[in-house]
Amino acid sequence: MSGPGAPTTMAQRRTHVIAGVDTHRDTHTAAALDHNGRELGVAQFPATARGYRDLLAWLTGLGVLERVGIEGTGCYGAGLSTYLAGRHVQTLE
Repeated sequence: MSGPGAPTTMAQRRTHVIAGVDTHRDTHTAAALDHNGRELGVAQFPATARGYRDLLAWLTGLGVLERVGIEGTGCYGAGLSTYLAGRHVQTLE
């Protein structure tokens, strides 16, 4: 069924997510926004391989991940940047 009055499917309601990550030696703090700039959440993760996996899982659990801005991709954010790039996530510094 399509057209006016048709039920909206889950795929049509998927939130598009844009994230920013503040990186530090031991932890990374991520903020997620929807495409209208509304905050979806803020969470902190360890700066470890497991933390990178958990951060990505958290972001993709919020909706369709469009891109991630990462502070310090040449320093504290290098590991996260490499991890996300290896999973075809668009990253920006």
